[in-house]
Amino acid sequence: MDLAWLEHPARRPDPAARAAALARQALLTKPAGALGELERLAVTLAALQGRTCPTLRQVHIAVFAADHGVAAAGVSAYPQAVTGEMVRNFAAGGAAISVLARELAASLEVVQLGTVNDPGPLPGVRRDWIAPATANFLDAPAMDDTQLARAFAGGRHSVTAAAQAGAELFVGGEMGIGNTTAATALACALLGDDPQALTGAGTGLDAAGMRRKAEIIARALQRHRDHLADPRQALRRLGGFEIAALAGAYIAAAQQGVAVLVDGFIASVAALAAVRLNPACRDWLLFAHRSAETGHARVLAALQAQPLLDLGLRLGEGSGAGVAVPLLRLACALHAGMATFAEAGVSDKAGC
Repeated sequence: MDLAWLEHPARRPDPAARAAALARQALLTKPAGALGELERLAVTLAALQGRTCPTLRQVHIAVFAADHGVAAAGVSAYPQAVTGEMVRNFAAGGAAISVLARELAASLEVVQLGTVNDPGPLPGVRRDWIAPATANFLDAPAMDDTQLARAFAGGRHSVTAAAQAGAELFVGGEMGIGNTTAATALACALLGDDPQALTGAGTGLDAAGMRRKAEIIARALQRHRDHLADPRQALRRLGGFEIAALAGAYIAAAQQGVAVLVDGFIASVAALAAVRLNPACRDWLLFAHRSAETGHARVLAALQAQPLLDLGLRLGEGSGAGVAVPLLRLACALHAGMATFAEAGVSDKAGC
């Protein structure tokens, strides 16, 4: 499959819309900068949407589910069967992201890329089946070239459909037992960091479990060390179907002009991979929260990202991004709905 599309240029944020939004902010009935980050968010979204007053009425959430061969090494506190069981839970509306999507009136899509415990066809679940799981990266590359290309394409497909339906914001989530191990290994490869510094508890490992997890990641990095300078190869050898799908989705969103709200640690590692593959996509990425996972702060720093929330979340699924959507909507509402000094008959600050 052709991967040349990954390098196609991203759309450029609209400088005229940004300037108009900044000019509007200067007229609103408040001291300049008094709404802090909310002002920056409104101006950023204006530039991304190409209009002075952005809106976020239509939000699309896609959760990519996939299993990991490295789970056989005992890197998770939960059995691998949970991934397939959670796909069923997403479809039934019982997962955290399902609740958040309902509360946000957002469209929710679950993408089944490959689970060992396959629940079969389910309403609301799109099957982009690749394989039951990636290979164990201790023994072989996690994916072959075809599998990587299909995972990228799965993310691109979600964004394309969402854009055609009028989505103004894309949120990507993930589910896969073992995926904090894959994401940590990939982050170490992309950043050149030591596994001991980035390895966290994932689904709830104790200290001994985290040490074992870090040792497994170190072994994988050593095994694949001759191929990790290339971000695509790093992703193929150490990543997962859902991580590659997220990276593909982020690049496609930037190419199609859809703003992205990035979730937690695993989604941010996918964002880092996406930016390494196509640096211009960074302009389209907003970051929802700083998770409790150990390596997340380091990944955010590498992306020069300022997350909106810090609530100790570490669930995944896109849940942290779902919690942050109301902040973005409020930023847009304040920007569009506040009166100007002239409209309100309020005296502006004195001139020099």
